[in-house]
Amino acid sequence: MAKGAVNAGTLDRDPPASVGDAELRDLTDFACRLADAAGAEILPHFRAPLAVRNKAGLDAYDPVTAADLGSESAMRALIRSAYPDHGIYGEEGGHVQGAGALTWVIDPLDGTRAFITGALHWGVLIALYDGARPILGVMDQPYTRERFVGNRLGARWMREGQQRRLATRACNDLGEAVLYTTAPEMFSDEGESQAFGRLASRVRLTRYGGDCYSYCMLASGYVDLVVESDLSPYDIQALIPIIEAAGGIVTAWTGGAAHYGGAVVAAGSAAIHAAAVRVLQGGSEGR
Repeated sequence: MAKGAVNAGTLDRDPPASVGDAELRDLTDFACRLADAAGAEILPHFRAPLAVRNKAGLDAYDPVTAADLGSESAMRALIRSAYPDHGIYGEEGGHVQGAGALTWVIDPLDGTRAFITGALHWGVLIALYDGARPILGVMDQPYTRERFVGNRLGARWMREGQQRRLATRACNDLGEAVLYTTAPEMFSDEGESQAFGRLASRVRLTRYGGDCYSYCMLASGYVDLVVESDLSPYDIQALIPIIEAAGGIVTAWTGGAAHYGGAVVAAGSAAIHAAAVRVLQGGSEGR
């Protein structure tokens, strides 16, 4: 995940766009086309000699590669061609305001650290923001050929002609929960680090790594909680429609909207979400 939450209030539009079901299906199909184009740019660089540049400067590490840049360039070109009135907000190219309320929010390679080490927990994130919230999301892992897609019409996993409906599991007890986060150092604030530690001490199993993939495992019913901080909008927006359509919930640690990034908690059920939020805010977990 990219470091540094960004205030994406410039994405908000009044009124937000109204998108009917047929148009939503077409836009979701287009998002899958974007994922195909991104994957074609990324795969030649995976587990191959690759130059890595640190775009964070001397005091931090935020790697970027030709795979990141090529992926985003390919997606931006397709969006400009097919939907020239839409805005684009990407990790590498920043924000270009559209004529209307709809904005594509893209992370061309979420999990670059995993990518450059040859690990599999990375993916392409594509969301469409309607001026108030993300209305569709795609997480594509080109190497495993897995694609996770969500909108208000449902959530599904696809791979090489196979597909199945996604559904979270109803874990209601923190003592039985599986918790994921990408890395403990993302909790750079001492209060956040202590809050995560309280939560981790109450769950059955805590695992690290995963980036965007862990959220999709939550939507698939294998994980109960993903708790992270210091996210940007393009780190989380694509994952929200997938998880919500699978029956889960994604909010800020405060319980508010998560689509601006920052400190985020994703849960497979309302009960486990409420319990996690209580602990993160300093209360007891309840039962």
